[in-house]
Amino acid sequence: MSKNKKAVLLISLGTPDSPSWFDVASYLSQFLGDGRVLSSLPSFLRFLLVNLIIVPTRTFSSSKSYKELWTERGSPLKFHMEDLTKKVRYALQDSYDVEYAMRYKNPSLDNRLASFEKKGYEEIILIPVFPQYSSAANGSFLDYALKKISKWNVIPSIKTVSQFYDNEDFLEAFKENILKFDLDSYDKIVFSYHGLPMSQLDDTYKTGKCDDRNCENGVSGDNHHCYKAACYETTKLLLNKLDIDKEKAITAFQSRLSSNWVKPFSDKVIEDFADHGIKNILVVSPSFTGDCLETIFEIGVEYEELFIEKGGQKLDYVPSLNSNDNWVKCIEGMVKKL
Repeated sequence: MSKNKKAVLLISLGTPDSPSWFDVASYLSQFLGDGRVLSSLPSFLRFLLVNLIIVPTRTFSSSKSYKELWTERGSPLKFHMEDLTKKVRYALQDSYDVEYAMRYKNPSLDNRLASFEKKGYEEIILIPVFPQYSSAANGSFLDYALKKISKWNVIPSIKTVSQFYDNEDFLEAFKENILKFDLDSYDKIVFSYHGLPMSQLDDTYKTGKCDDRNCENGVSGDNHHCYKAACYETTKLLLNKLDIDKEKAITAFQSRLSSNWVKPFSDKVIEDFADHGIKNILVVSPSFTGDCLETIFEIGVEYEELFIEKGGQKLDYVPSLNSNDNWVKCIEGMVKKL
């Protein structure tokens, strides 16, 4: 039994328990029902929209997609988190116990935190594994966990990591993955980040809106917690490390639910490239630290099919960090600096 008095909890988004229609519907309902995900709607309208419109219309296609990427080990996102946790646990074994949890579904935050409370740790470090802060992901994870911990009789020292897009080890980890490809063989490189509603970006600011700032230029001034600014800054930092001509790259956003999400849209960018005679594209997704439905299927299958259909020749996707050693080093370093 561990004698460590400190613990690290890595928190990821989540995944259905199986690709069955029921489990996918249950996952989507929990995920999209989170008040921080569809934050612009009152709770009653959000409940109706999610459970009467979105879940019934999206579950069949989502279930089909999950079945295509499901493996003998289950969901890629889950087993990558399992592998990552084992490596981080080994790296920190002398000082910290290390576990992971999913914000939605299993292993649940509720169960992990209940286990932590029973073990009576003196210090807990919460790390959402998303590099750029967003209220819908990092904010939701930390908000939920801290509310649960606040009800404990004995509340230990709590430390959190809200974002780490500029962490050198994180950038090195993605650089290593990108350099496994012959960059000269691609006409364009698309840095594709998960999309968010513009209303969430606007909520970042006490006054004005996201569009009032020059977030396309990266992080400066009062936009250091703006998701859009952090994404553009991530692209800029990676381009500097890779020594790539900025004209060869573009930042875009995927997985939108409506036209009111942050632009440009990744699929539209890829389609436009094909229409203008671009033949070879490399896609990188630095907002995802673990491969999942949005990377393996949306980019690796749907975007490739779209590009080829429109006249492109090759679209390759750079695998995410998953459990590679530099990503482990990044987490280890963040923990030790806190």
